[in-house]
Amino acid sequence: MNKPIADKTARIVSEQPIGATVQTVVDTLFARIKSDEYTLDARLPSERTLATELGVARNTVREALDVLETHDVIRRRAGSGSFVTFQSNAPRTGETNTVADDTSPLNHLVVRGILEPEIVRLAVINMTPRMITELSNTLSQIEAVQTNVDDFIELEERLYTQIAEGTGNPLLASCYSLAIETYRQSFRNKLRRRALTPKRMQDYQKRYNTLFNAIASRDVASAVEFIKLHLVEEQQLLLQDL
Repeated sequence: MNKPIADKTARIVSEQPIGATVQTVVDTLFARIKSDEYTLDARLPSERTLATELGVARNTVREALDVLETHDVIRRRAGSGSFVTFQSNAPRTGETNTVADDTSPLNHLVVRGILEPEIVRLAVINMTPRMITELSNTLSQIEAVQTNVDDFIELEERLYTQIAEGTGNPLLASCYSLAIETYRQSFRNKLRRRALTPKRMQDYQKRYNTLFNAIASRDVASAVEFIKLHLVEEQQLLLQDL
């Protein structure tokens, strides 16, 4: 849950005294996150890149990121970078996402069946070398998970989000982001967590490696065929769980 701050929809003010330059960097980065320039789960540019872009020292950027992390706006992962966790249009505390409430597991799978083949097709065509490298980094982290279900699901969502963003179509990526958020809030997520045994996680790791290889080699047909087969197997698992 997000920690109390001074009007989070406007600006972030650290509970500890910070310099004016650090506060400016905090305000700048938070404004970008609120405007969805850096979307939910997106990785921020490196400290070096931000320091050069904003004309400040790296330690200033680092201190600003500390403030943002303290207020649950970003999450920093050692060796991976900083990732956005704040969602400007998220439901307020006590409110429910009516879309999630009204969406059955089967409805969700139908939407995935519509979106994912096209998302994968466009990603194979449009992902830049840098995006593919970032996808590879996420895959490496997925393959390192052995038993932690929370870590696995978080990385899995990031993998799909990166593929969706790789389409070069912001509207399509936003539609898929809604699908992920709906899934996250629905009871299907509880079923998913229960079903993710270490053996099944290993199976998914192999599958995602196959998908990555198809994307990296720009093999549209193989990537799309893979995701279609994957969705069929997901449907079979769904029927077993219900």
